[in-house]
Amino acid sequence: MKMKLIAVAVGAALSVPAVAMADVSIYGRAHVSVDYLDDGARYSETNLSSNSSRLGFKGDHEINPDLKAFFQIEQQINFTTGSSSGGTSFATRDTFVGLGGNFGAIQVGRFDSPFKVARGPFNLFGDQVGDMNNLARVTSGRLDERYDNTIQYTTPDFSGFNVKVAYSMYQGQSLNITDTGNNEDSDAFSTSLNYLGGPLEASLAYEKVEEDTLRGEADSIRAAVAYKIVDNFKLVGFYQTTDFEGVSTTTSAQRDQGTFDVYGLGGEFAVAKNTALKATWMTHNNDARDRDATMWVVGVEHKLDKAVRVYANYAVVDNDDLVAYTPWSQSRTANPTGQSIDDDGVNHALGEKASGFTVGLRYDF
Repeated sequence: MKMKLIAVAVGAALSVPAVAMADVSIYGRAHVSVDYLDDGARYSETNLSSNSSRLGFKGDHEINPDLKAFFQIEQQINFTTGSSSGGTSFATRDTFVGLGGNFGAIQVGRFDSPFKVARGPFNLFGDQVGDMNNLARVTSGRLDERYDNTIQYTTPDFSGFNVKVAYSMYQGQSLNITDTGNNEDSDAFSTSLNYLGGPLEASLAYEKVEEDTLRGEADSIRAAVAYKIVDNFKLVGFYQTTDFEGVSTTTSAQRDQGTFDVYGLGGEFAVAKNTALKATWMTHNNDARDRDATMWVVGVEHKLDKAVRVYANYAVVDNDDLVAYTPWSQSRTANPTGQSIDDDGVNHALGEKASGFTVGLRYDF
């Protein structure tokens, strides 16, 4: 459900007459789940999780027939504890302002990069146990993020095609060139070519992130595709390759670096009008020894109506000896980590199979 508000400029000291300025929509998502999580070692517990739940405001204002202004302010909401990992600031999610017209659209703010958005065609289990990012975002550096201080241009639609180009100038409130807290080399460039038409949805994206004082430099290419073979069956595919170079600090050795390849296949089959079976398989290949992992996910989703859906998933990550990835670490408040590390620093989850079973409710309004 969307509530339409009229934003009104109220006269101040001189009692200026109120003027209607824009249509503003309030929207959001309440997404919670009950999860049984098992890291294959010492942790095997039931959790309640809030999964990228959000509240937002967006609107636009027509300046003339060829030009409009638009904005969005979006905040993460935690339905389980009330706290937010994003901190105390209000605009923790995609927040921007811009101008649009026949030329396309230009926006500035903090929002998902074109590279991050490009995973969409493949991500059948977004914000759930089994989210593809549990393997696609396992580098030690910045990649596939919602970047600060970003300016983005989106072309008009050309027969189903569009291009997005974005540049993040730096992290934080301002550019700091001192030795302490230096963020001079924290910029990022991201672009994507996207297509949507008929049975095909596809994206090809590139992102380059400079190193900063804490994390390394990443250079990555991503491709995602979804094709509806018949009306009730959709096939999805994904490929990503990343070159990562770590950084040295005074407190740790140089971080892992090299090439990471992630690829996978999946499908969604509508067994009834509002019910679908889903499955994906993904593998993460690292050119370092004993650092690969494979994840498979199966699930069923039923839409009670356009706004409310329920689902159940089961996901497993099979780890090599030197990694302990899980199928639940991304976009969720329930993310137990380090639970199987003993007093001597030994991680007993390394090389184990981590699994999760989830039952969830998502309400979009």
